Amino acid sequence: MKTWIVILIRSIGLFFITFIAVKSMGKKYLAKMTPFEFIYYGVISMLAALISVNIIKNLVFGLIALGVWIVLPITLEYLSLKSKYFHDLINGKETILIRNGKVMEENLSQARLTGEELLRELRSKNSFNLADVEFAVMESTGEMNILLKSDKKPVTAYDLEKNIANQKEPQTVILDGNILDESLRNRGLNRGWLKMQLASSGVSLDNVFIGQVDTSGDLYVDLFDDTVEITQPKIKELLYANLEKCQTDLLTFSLETENKEAKAMYKKNADQLEETIKKLKPYLLH
Repeated sequence: MKTWIVILIRSIGLFFITFIAVKSMGKKYLAKMTPFEFIYYGVISMLAALISVNIIKNLVFGLIALGVWIVLPITLEYLSLKSKYFHDLINGKETILIRNGKVMEENLSQARLTGEELLRELRSKNSFNLADVEFAVMESTGEMNILLKSDKKPVTAYDLEKNIANQKEPQTVILDGNILDESLRNRGLNRGWLKMQLASSGVSLDNVFIGQVDTSGDLYVDLFDDTVEITQPKIKELLYANLEKCQTDLLTFSLETENKEAKAMYKKNADQLEETIKKLKPYLLH
């Protein structure tokens, strides 16, 4: 058999073997890999390449070596899931670099980090002032995570005791000018609603690159023609403004009328509408 045919057959076979092996090892991202994971992925790819181009002449020996580097990491990953001891042994442990606002110099040396490198990592987490950091830890992947001091954390709706509506993932309903019916159904919408929204914005479907519907039902579109300016719909804000106007009008009527029964009716309805507006505010404004 000709050499090129042997290489072709080996390459195709090894492609599927390594594909199955990598899928079996789970989803790994380069930035999230531990040093050991990076090594065995590299060895597997190197062995597959050497076998496919026939540098390793004996196919059986090559497959045995490849099998060892596939099976052992999978076995070790399984053991690390079952045992904290094996997990720390294989993947390493996190290293605390800052505790109670104080830099742990000894741990910093163990992590092979200089003071300048520590500050650079903090800046990458949008923390430019060392005094703002309460706790910092370096994970086994080399990534650093930080906890800011209580008075330096961003204020949240929970801190302000405000009720905010839960947000769901936006649904992409238009992609490259094509309507995605499944995404529309996930939002309980249809093509008729979508075309009406596009018409109200003065946009043609052919000119839409991406269209997304958020959790509140607002449609956002990005056009192929970036020179066209469009006004994104503000349905919720408009509804909220109309409700406030109605409530204000009812209060005005109650102040202007001399009829006691009418005054009481207007005031009662204004108060009820005010309560309704308070309940709807988290859903209409965000």
